[in-house]
Amino acid sequence: MKIKQVSKHYGKQVTLKEVDLAIEKGSFTAFIGPNGAGKSSLMAIMSRLLPKDKGQVFIEGKEIEAWDSRELAKELSMLKQSQHYQAKLTVEELIAFGRFPYSGNRLNQEDKAKVQEAISYLELEDVKGRYINTLSGGQLQRVFIAMVLVQDTDYLLLDEPLNNLDIRQGIAMMKTLRRFVDQLGKTVVIIIHDINMASQYVDNIVAFKEGEIYCSGKVQEVMQKDVLDGLFDMEVNLVQVNGKAICVYQ
Repeated sequence: MKIKQVSKHYGKQVTLKEVDLAIEKGSFTAFIGPNGAGKSSLMAIMSRLLPKDKGQVFIEGKEIEAWDSRELAKELSMLKQSQHYQAKLTVEELIAFGRFPYSGNRLNQEDKAKVQEAISYLELEDVKGRYINTLSGGQLQRVFIAMVLVQDTDYLLLDEPLNNLDIRQGIAMMKTLRRFVDQLGKTVVIIIHDINMASQYVDNIVAFKEGEIYCSGKVQEVMQKDVLDGLFDMEVNLVQVNGKAICVYQ
């Protein structure tokens, strides 16, 4: 996926300023940065949920606006930060929504098999018959991830998938997303606020500041003191844990 000179304005407020970025296929990438830095806006543009004012987004060499909606939904899936489902749905029924681009409301045997594979992969067998309003926050987030997985796209864009998860659940989720990349060959992009959590699991970090990309690169390239001091506008220290850098704030 390539992003070229993408800009977004809301009136006189500039949200994104001519952003250039290439997302490495088959990699795990984290978008980090303060609130209002442009992370969610860019992800929404990358998934065609938000129109861009300027620039281009290419998926598999084809500009995103040229994609048929149904075909795009087979190539790219996105999990937004807030999910609201008023209907009384079971876990299995909600996950099955991910097959809509393929078969609509009429699931065939292949669709049903994909649903069961996702349930197994996310270890949801014990709750698949339960209604989603009876689940814990951690369980529900795994269900949403399973719904994205069953859509069977190469690109998965996830806006703050660790929201409402405790540290144990957050680690489990990051390990799951890492498996999506390593075992299933997916390209995963997440928005995350915890740079230390990101640095332990992702391949690449893209840091945003004031609507621009402040820096991007492999984890070890971004997790440098001079880079992080400038990103956070404060002095930080770095310590090594299991061979990986951890940011310690002063």
